[in-house]
Amino acid sequence: MIANLTPSLPPPRPGGGEPTPAQEAAVERMVRRFYERGLADAVLGPTFFEHIKEWEPHIALVRDFWLGAIHGSTRYRGNAFAPHMKVDFEPEAFAHWLDCFERSAHECLAPEDAAVAVRVARHMATSFRSGLFPFTDANGRPARKPG
Repeated sequence: MIANLTPSLPPPRPGGGEPTPAQEAAVERMVRRFYERGLADAVLGPTFFEHIKEWEPHIALVRDFWLGAIHGSTRYRGNAFAPHMKVDFEPEAFAHWLDCFERSAHECLAPEDAAVAVRVARHMATSFRSGLFPFTDANGRPARKPG
């Protein structure tokens, strides 16, 4: 039986809850800045352009996810892992994703919120990489299928 591959995220910062309007605006700025960077990235850009067709609903969804991860908001009701199972990308994309994300978090969020966001993002990257690339190919590289 395959275990549930949805990562167990670290808890949000103590004292979290519904964010203030300023915190919500900062998280939305971070998400938009992340996608600006990602779209300009040679590895992430083509994948984003191929798989994200309706940007505003996507940004709202991702914003709500991060509001939950950072501030404990309960707006996000999805499964962050499942959609990524359908996306074709190489393991190297995780380093690009983290770089774009971490720079955006530090640029747009209060330092304590950025620290939480980066901690969660690093945990997610590790979990997603393990879940999406559970095998090793003949060259020792992470792979989606046994080989």
